[in-house]
Amino acid sequence: MSHKIQRAILSVTDKTGLADFAKKLAGMGVELISTGGTAKLLRDSGVAVKDISEITGFPEMLDGRVKTLHPKVHGGILHRREDASHRAAVAEHGIQPIDMVVVNLYAFEKTAAKQGVHFEELIENIDIGGPSMIRSAAKNFNDVAVVTSPSDYNTIADEMARSGGTLSSETKWRLAQKAFATTAAYDSAIASTLERVTSNGNFHLQQGGGFPDTLRLSFTKLGDLRYGENPHQKAAMYSDGSGTGVANGRQVQGKELSYNNIVDLQAAWDLAQEFEEPVCAIIKHTNPCGTATGKSLAEAYKKALECDPVSAFGGVIAVNRPLDAAAAEEMAKLFLEVIGAPAFENGAIEKLASKKNLRLVEIKDHPQKWVMKNVSGGMLVQDSDVHKLNESDLKVVTKRAPSAEEVRALLFAWKVVKHVKSNAIVYAREGQTVGVGAGQMSRVESCRIGANKAVLPLKGTVAASDAFFPFSDNVEEIAKAGATAIIQPGGSVRDQDSVEAADRLGLAMVFTGVRHFRH
Repeated sequence: MSHKIQRAILSVTDKTGLADFAKKLAGMGVELISTGGTAKLLRDSGVAVKDISEITGFPEMLDGRVKTLHPKVHGGILHRREDASHRAAVAEHGIQPIDMVVVNLYAFEKTAAKQGVHFEELIENIDIGGPSMIRSAAKNFNDVAVVTSPSDYNTIADEMARSGGTLSSETKWRLAQKAFATTAAYDSAIASTLERVTSNGNFHLQQGGGFPDTLRLSFTKLGDLRYGENPHQKAAMYSDGSGTGVANGRQVQGKELSYNNIVDLQAAWDLAQEFEEPVCAIIKHTNPCGTATGKSLAEAYKKALECDPVSAFGGVIAVNRPLDAAAAEEMAKLFLEVIGAPAFENGAIEKLASKKNLRLVEIKDHPQKWVMKNVSGGMLVQDSDVHKLNESDLKVVTKRAPSAEEVRALLFAWKVVKHVKSNAIVYAREGQTVGVGAGQMSRVESCRIGANKAVLPLKGTVAASDAFFPFSDNVEEIAKAGATAIIQPGGSVRDQDSVEAADRLGLAMVFTGVRHFRH
């Protein structure tokens, strides 16, 4: 039998929607108990609330470390209402039942993600009382409702209003399951983070280095997608809780994002983040079909579109500046699936408002530390490819050194080719891709495809290759296309053949010593 909820304890870090929820509880006659900042928020919102110290007889102490760790709290939560001995025990000690626990936890993961976070701050953001109350309430789910997410407030309040202040056993069990998942994820995040903490007299988060012996992954489901990569596949989106990155982007406009939209948006966003100057990356099937920089986003977009306007139809775009009205007006002329940006100016939203299906997604940057791939029976994990190439890193290997203009174009092409599926070839001018050869089994075929797809003149371009040339025929194809300089990693046993071919054909060539395979 469900008992009416008469007393609730509220202690939250994320205070979203709490005041409204508390008002609804109070309106149904629920006595509210709270702690610290939560109690202040409720009082400031006009909600009557008792301090936890009124229940325990002890003040909050040790800088807030001890607030709810007390028998009058946990006894009130944990005692089984149908057990006569439990009822007698709590009555003997003056412990009143607590029928609802509304708790979410210190933002440990957000703290750990802060640049330069101090060890002491990290440790202080390990919640003790919160998880203890959550687990106590979830263990005694038959008698106590445990609420760990603001997203459940309205549903719970509505059910209580309909049922005279009670919650069903099914609802309490669902909330308990969610609660145990919450504490499991929280403990996992702490363990995974502290494995990266080293000590040499001073404690600090180790940003690089080895991988954990146990890989703990914890993500919260944001929702089901219509389908996966293909209509016969199911799919869902999960969040790491950081509030940043593509998964946590805020959709400003448009219909529901698809699985493929999200994959392409990530590819576009990653490429756009390579540049400091205004840039536009147009992606189709995870490959850039046009990328360009400009003095404005509108200029960058128009230059990017020139590379391959046919493939750009139905593409996904990312930019590295708030999207303005001028750029939006140009983009509105083409059918696009998604535009990702750090923000959207009001004028841009107005220009794109007629495109009802076009998804606009506001993204807070979230550099990925690791790249993970499923394999049968396990998982591959590697560092993200965040290598930055400087002009001083270039090694000229031909008789002719590249001109200053060619160097700028080579460095631009190198940033783009890193985001093209291997085998990858990019033809470019300074600040603009001209031809892209992606994903071929033969590198020389990528050279040909990149040239054949080009609609802009190739004469005077440069070429970038994500990996070394196994044979000199790659150089010959690039020269035939009209390019005058090449950037590539080097490292082939036949490097000298490629260098000699470049010298014979009058090309400049530089080695980077870095490979950018992308499978």
